[in-house]
Amino acid sequence: MSGFRFLNLVRPFLPILPEVSSPERKVPFNQKVAWTAVTLLIFLVCSQVPLYGIMSSDSSDPLYWMRVILASNRGTLMELGITGNDHATFGCLKEDRALFGGAQKLFALIISLGQATVYVLSGLYGQPSDLGAGVFLLLILQLIVPALIVILLDELLQKGYGLGSGITLFLVTNVCESIVWKAFSPTTFNTGRGPEFEGAIVAFFHLMFSWNDKSRVLEEAFYRDRLPNVMNLIATFVVFALVIYLQGLRLEIPVKSNGNRGQRGVYPIKVFYTSNMPIMLESALTINIFHDSRLFHNRSPITSSSSFGCLGVVAA
Repeated sequence: MSGFRFLNLVRPFLPILPEVSSPERKVPFNQKVAWTAVTLLIFLVCSQVPLYGIMSSDSSDPLYWMRVILASNRGTLMELGITGNDHATFGCLKEDRALFGGAQKLFALIISLGQATVYVLSGLYGQPSDLGAGVFLLLILQLIVPALIVILLDELLQKGYGLGSGITLFLVTNVCESIVWKAFSPTTFNTGRGPEFEGAIVAFFHLMFSWNDKSRVLEEAFYRDRLPNVMNLIATFVVFALVIYLQGLRLEIPVKSNGNRGQRGVYPIKVFYTSNMPIMLESALTINIFHDSRLFHNRSPITSSSSFGCLGVVAA
């Protein structure tokens, strides 16, 4: 009698879970490029389509700095980003390929459903009592369907139709989009000293042609603290170069085979092994803690006399 396996619980759900079939023959490179471009286009479109039924989203975004590394865009169909897939990747053991793939997909949908429900209940899009049951369910549906689309697009690329991984593609695209926008954004902000361009490069050339004091121009363009500056851009490329260098480092460990006449070889180990997954998981955990605490606060506001008052109370 075989022992109990947790993955067997997923077997009844396999027939109803959507799946991308494997290609019957090798996909040509030009078709892989085309599928990758289509996948990226779908992701970018979903990142710009606003959610229907939002009653309030004008407040500051407390998760602004985490959205870049989670491929998330506030108030759009890509509100959840890739957080569901991050959690589900480590949700089960890789014992059986079909069951593992189904378990990963099922847990990603369950996590997305839980996150979408908490997002709406926490008042992120307006008070649930003001939204109504219909809009409440519609918002949850609008968050879950794009999460399923992200899962299928990632599976499409990983099964050989495209290049690389969908999650990595979405993450890299979001990061590059943020860097390009902060470098060349033509949007202006009034920081109390008149209108200033958001983009660091655009602001630099604007100051060069509009200010006479060039030393002050360099100081302002490189070190302004209210908007992106040139030093931020340089630091970003320095970090990129450092990470690429560390990713290429290998530690070669000599090995010897006792069963093959003492044949010797080397086993390379990457020095920079962790990659970006710990950062993504930490950010996803932080987002969950934030929304859960916001949900609890809306249900039972924390005061100095409440059970959580010892943790601190934010003054109005």
